[in-house]
Amino acid sequence: MSYYRTPEHRAKQAERIRQWKPWEKSTGPKSEEGKRRSAMRGFKGGTRELLREVARLLREQAEALKRIG
Repeated sequence: MSYYRTPEHRAKQAERIRQWKPWEKSTGPKSEEGKRRSAMRGFKGGTRELLREVARLLREQAEALKRIG
């Protein structure tokens, strides 16, 4: 069973978060290694997605070449 939050509870929690301001305390990675690892977090791995992206880019280039000449 989930915990039901009343509108009053949500409003109080929202006000606490606005006072706490956690978004001002997050800084992200500072080192080059940390930035590199952070940039790769969205990468799902495998070649299927990579091949799809390459195919999409090739299609875009082919369409652009057709428009040019």
